[in-house]
Amino acid sequence: MEKFKFIDSITSDVLFEAYGKSLKSLFENAAEAMFSVMCKIDKVEPKSEQKVSIKADSLEDLMVNWLQALIAQVDIEGMFYSKFRIIEIDEKHLIGFIYGEPVSQEKGSTVVKAVTYYKFKVKKVKDGYMCVVSLDI
Repeated sequence: MEKFKFIDSITSDVLFEAYGKSLKSLFENAAEAMFSVMCKIDKVEPKSEQKVSIKADSLEDLMVNWLQALIAQVDIEGMFYSKFRIIEIDEKHLIGFIYGEPVSQEKGSTVVKAVTYYKFKVKKVKDGYMCVVSLDI
């Protein structure tokens, strides 16, 4: 099973699908997909660890809140992230760790401003979960 794929080349948005056999892997893979837009993720070393705790009213809101929190961490902490580990998750909360290193121009790629609700969905599928996410760039 693939982790994610890009499905549209809109100039102001990037649209991707992410997949996971579990909710944990779905959220980790969605974060990886987003950061593969934001930076040269294969060059970002997971040097520092940060704990992240997210709450929401639904699974869909949890995905949006998770990705928005990660976008905010880039601005607040000045970090790019390349590794994501969810240790606890249900439909309304998650706790995880994100790993990365300070932002550098040579590892940067596209600035992601926000997650949008354009074509957004999170759903259970036959072999796990999938989501469709649109990023405003």
